Amino acid sequence: MKQKVVISGNLERDLVSAISECEHDRIFVLTDETTQQLCWPKIKNFKALKDCTPIIIKATDTHKNLDTQAEVWQALSNGGATRHSLMINLGGGMVTDLGGFAASTFKRGIDFINIPTTLLAMVDASVGGKTGINFGGLKNEIGVFSDSRFVIINTQFLDTLDHDNICSGYAEMLKHGLISDERTWAELVTFDLEHPDLSQLQRMVAESIKVKERIVEADPHEHGIRKALNLGHTMGHAFESFAMRRGTPILHGYAVAYGLISELYMSARKTAFPTDRMHQTVRFIRENYGTLNITCDDYPTLIELMHHDKKNTSGIINFTLLGNVGDIRINQTANEEEIKEALDFFREG
Repeated sequence: MKQKVVISGNLERDLVSAISECEHDRIFVLTDETTQQLCWPKIKNFKALKDCTPIIIKATDTHKNLDTQAEVWQALSNGGATRHSLMINLGGGMVTDLGGFAASTFKRGIDFINIPTTLLAMVDASVGGKTGINFGGLKNEIGVFSDSRFVIINTQFLDTLDHDNICSGYAEMLKHGLISDERTWAELVTFDLEHPDLSQLQRMVAESIKVKERIVEADPHEHGIRKALNLGHTMGHAFESFAMRRGTPILHGYAVAYGLISELYMSARKTAFPTDRMHQTVRFIRENYGTLNITCDDYPTLIELMHHDKKNTSGIINFTLLGNVGDIRINQTANEEEIKEALDFFREG
């Protein structure tokens, strides 16, 4: 059954409509401690949620693990959930990923609805059917492909976000712009991220989601063109895991932004991506995202982390690169020297 994405102008009306289309003897609402405090008050008085059972987990990606997953399964069990129950995931990507995995595996799968509350979750985590948890120090190592019945996007939640989290989500939008077309990319790299216009941002979010939906629909299980969505992520996930391992975690979108710098450089070197567009994009990222402090001594660790990437085959590190904006080159490889050169560019630019 195809997931429906609703760009919502009236959250209560759209949620009631979504719930009415899902089987539900009981409704469970999953939040983390942050979204419980900031986002739950926006919907808690909806009549449709009068008898729901709340499940609250600890916030941040450090808790996107097996222990938290087990807590959610236990809470569903204690709350009398059956295979006809419904779960609503209200939160950022951590909540939609973990909640989607919990719903997809409990009683072999119950219906769930995602209401993403961060920009990152709106444009990335809540669309595309990827669910899962971190395991053994690696991002999203355990999980399944499973679509929510509905994703309800309402940008009123963006006023709960700090600037860093707006930037984090925007990095995925930037990636969507790079893999789509010139006009979208140009608007993204000239947008005032310091003082975002939320009504303009809402329109850009809707466009960004369409890019992802179009690609996911063409390739639901990542055998081909869906790999376009991995632009910036081979390097990005390594930066993210490295920062986590070092005890100085960074937001996912910041890791992706840093990954885009390295992989656009690689694209310029290997697939003739225009250097003027590379420099314009890199300049925008450096101005808005700063940098991650790494040295040459960190390269072996970063390369080792890239070897763990799920997109690799036979131990060869796999990249998605670009020949130009919208000209996607999947299944590209690079040797260690080329990777180190891209890391040099990231450090020294």
